[in-house]
Amino acid sequence: MKLKIGTRGSKLALTQSGWIKDQIEQQHPDVQVELVRIKTKGDKILDSPLSKIGGKGLFVKEIEEALIRREVDLAVHSIKDVPGELPDGLHLSVYPEREDPSDAFLSLEYSIFSDLPNGASVGTGSLRRSSQLLNMRPDLDIVAIRGNVDTRIKRMESGELQGIILAASGLNRLGLSRRISQLLPVEEFMPAIGQGSLGLEIRENDEAVYSLISFLNHEPTQIAVRAERAFLKRLEGGCQVPIGGHAVLEGETIRLCGMVAELDGSMIIRDELKGEKQSPEILGITLAQQLLDAGAGEILARAYGSSR
Repeated sequence: MKLKIGTRGSKLALTQSGWIKDQIEQQHPDVQVELVRIKTKGDKILDSPLSKIGGKGLFVKEIEEALIRREVDLAVHSIKDVPGELPDGLHLSVYPEREDPSDAFLSLEYSIFSDLPNGASVGTGSLRRSSQLLNMRPDLDIVAIRGNVDTRIKRMESGELQGIILAASGLNRLGLSRRISQLLPVEEFMPAIGQGSLGLEIRENDEAVYSLISFLNHEPTQIAVRAERAFLKRLEGGCQVPIGGHAVLEGETIRLCGMVAELDGSMIIRDELKGEKQSPEILGITLAQQLLDAGAGEILARAYGSSR
């Protein structure tokens, strides 16, 4: 039997999908797994911030289209790239165990973020990160950067930037953990929805493929990410707005934190809620509504207005 996995062609994406390939082949020695590289819109346009390109699914749409056309049987995504709404006929079926969800501060000169001098240049391609950085340190010069992990690190090494912020999970998966100067605690610096988690997307009712990959599912990750994604979906969030969230399973209870921020970091609305693990979507929707009632709706309207 052959199984085709659709993946982006970046080093990180290939590392992640390659790990999935290895796991499936070890579990099912009779299955031949092939990685199919697919270039997405987000990969093609590298000279503009993601928030300016617009639209949702910048790093998944073309892969999902290949899945619908049956050119691939399975898609491997970083969950933080996947919009709250999925195309008809597709299903996020399996969530492998989550990596570290934290953001990481990298610097050649400074071991912790708070040591940065006034006016220091910090690189990030994320509005969520830049708004939180400015909330903590309004004096910083936030520089929009795009490209793969190596490209971003090289811009720091050139002296152009005093620091950069990257996802710890990507650095860990690429064997670059040693480059991390400081992990930013998720309670203080909210990660992206699903950060650190992979999602395996298949066609609905494709029992043959699901039977091959179901062993990879990690229930605590699945429950936590379902709560986070319900939170994102209720807020209708995308890369044009600073939204963060993180859920953890504590026994039979889910604890979900979420935030919505002004683009300039002048205001962050955040809250936390606990709920039963059997109802992660209800928890996510409820927390999102609490933030909307507290003023997040106006912040989102302004953010969407400035991105058009």
